[in-house]
Amino acid sequence: MQDLVVASQWNEAMNHRVESALREQMPQARVVPAHGWDGLQGTRVLLAMASHGSEAAAAQPAGWPFDLRFVQLMSSGIDPYPPWLTKGRNPQLTIATARGTSAAPMAEFALAVIFAHAKRLPQIWIDHAEAWQPTLLDSVAGSTLGLVGLGALGEAVARKALGVGMNVVALRRSATASPVPQVRVVATLEELMPLADHLVLLAPATPETRHMIHAGTLALAKPQLHLINLARGSLVDQDALLAALDRGQIAAVTLDVTEPEPLPAGHPLYTHPRVRLSPHTSVLSAAVFDAVAAKAAHNIFAWWQGEAVEDAL
Repeated sequence: MQDLVVASQWNEAMNHRVESALREQMPQARVVPAHGWDGLQGTRVLLAMASHGSEAAAAQPAGWPFDLRFVQLMSSGIDPYPPWLTKGRNPQLTIATARGTSAAPMAEFALAVIFAHAKRLPQIWIDHAEAWQPTLLDSVAGSTLGLVGLGALGEAVARKALGVGMNVVALRRSATASPVPQVRVVATLEELMPLADHLVLLAPATPETRHMIHAGTLALAKPQLHLINLARGSLVDQDALLAALDRGQIAAVTLDVTEPEPLPAGHPLYTHPRVRLSPHTSVLSAAVFDAVAAKAAHNIFAWWQGEAVEDAL
């Protein structure tokens, strides 16, 4: 079988994972480093890394897409890539996302922060006798989880939430039935906001979803709402969010994503007493890296065999 050279913008550890995953079916495949969008002439397969800042705004290189025939993205979303890569459909080029590879770890993270909020963790831990005062805690079972998005990520969160006794209501773009029968689907965010005790944002970044959480939607929330954003910072109007927290319109916020990233030094989200902030880390785990590598290997082999790849754009 002819050798296949796969150019990769991914790091060395990920390249090793992909080669290992390919070894059984394509021992002749080699993964070699690629830097940026230059030097790809003669390459047929590319593992593309999400871009940020000036990289995401990079101009389309002359001659694009060169000799490329298949591009595997490292992420589920397409917004961190230059628009000319993902939105200019070229008939010679197949592009696939890594949809679903981060579902399980992100669902675990969502449930972890829900439990941490309800059980006042880590605030209830004590380290001296004078602090021995029992604290009234909230119940997770019986509370209502709102989901904005019911794709692979939303479905994974919903199943875990149902497993611990939560009620789940989801806003879904598609008019099709819920993939999880116990999940109630609503048509608008205005309908969802008053129902949720915990609201997890899992929607993609698009012009339609930008600042979907704003002063008007926050005004519809329960005072005890715990808002959790694991998707994209652009979904939330952060000034409106801080104002709602200060007015007591909502109780707490957990943000794994912000706009911009990282937030500048001194930003009030770092120190607000009712904000829990993590550095876009809910997706990061060895399990996700292994899943992305396995998906890339599966798709490379499928493309090589002339078969359909998974999650093509």
